[in-house]
Amino acid sequence: MVSNVGTVDRVIRFIVAAVLFDLGLNVYANYPVGIGLTVAGAIALLTSLVGFCGLYRLLGISTRKIDSAL
Repeated sequence: MVSNVGTVDRVIRFIVAAVLFDLGLNVYANYPVGIGLTVAGAIALLTSLVGFCGLYRLLGISTRKIDSAL
């Protein structure tokens, strides 16, 4: 599993995950949409921590800078 999520992308995903968790667990806790927001937050958190996004892989996208010093 090669990293395909860059640093800025990871930070943005982490912030989005925090917002989605808050909405899912506090604002919409008693509604079905709360579960969806919480799951989406978990996925965003996981991809930000691991640095790999399966959807990016399928679409051939990478926001990670390639090291040029070899």
